[in-house]
Amino acid sequence: MRKIFQSSLTVSVFVLLFCGLSNAQKVDELIAEGDKLVEQFNNQKALESYLKAEKLEPNNWEILWRISRAYVDIGEHLPSSTDDQKDAQLKMFEKAFTYADKSVKLAPDQSITYLRRGIANGKIALFQGVFSAIGTVNDVKDDVEKAIQLGNGGNYIQAVAHYVLGRTHAKVCEKAYLVRLPIGLGWGDMETAIREFNIAIKLKPNFRMFYLDLAKAYIEEDEYDKAREYLYKIEKAPKQDEDDDKVLAESKKLLQEIKNK
Repeated sequence: MRKIFQSSLTVSVFVLLFCGLSNAQKVDELIAEGDKLVEQFNNQKALESYLKAEKLEPNNWEILWRISRAYVDIGEHLPSSTDDQKDAQLKMFEKAFTYADKSVKLAPDQSITYLRRGIANGKIALFQGVFSAIGTVNDVKDDVEKAIQLGNGGNYIQAVAHYVLGRTHAKVCEKAYLVRLPIGLGWGDMETAIREFNIAIKLKPNFRMFYLDLAKAYIEEDEYDKAREYLYKIEKAPKQDEDDDKVLAESKKLLQEIKNK
């Protein structure tokens, strides 16, 4: 009887180990599948792959931040003409925040989790109006600064963190210092924005979006020669993002606007 019990226990342990290994392999395959779809700009299909992976491992932070990214990418490209469409878009960004927040709690030592939460919150703040969502804007700044402080994830993750921090400073600077100081946004600084954009470019060269926002910052500072330098670089930079064609079109328009300045 004892031998039978031991044999049954061994089989049970083997089955559990096999199922665990099988699930882990399936999760890895689904993540890889989703990542490949992201490279193809097929965000909806990527989300479906990540959600399947989440069902197998609901507390896997690597899956959760990817789901957050997918919701942001989908939300960015939803129509937003009607109130119903705007509500649907906001819900996407709120879902993105929820998943990123979970990933932060599961992996508080990883830059990518804070970065994705900062990006999701940034989309919510832009949707609601930066100067109507002051607490959210401050949260964005805190998260990307934390991502930079942790310093892991590789050059691309750090480049995006510096870029988002630069954009946050630039956006806050759209209102005069004395207007935003009393509401807790006095920290916004265009020189800091320019510095952060430049760091992002050093870490990830030839990214059109980085060049465009740096050029816009230089225009705000009336440094038109520097702005033109980076706007021209956009034409030579390879397409790496699904919105790069729009970035190129905007850069050409800006060049026309400042050609005599």
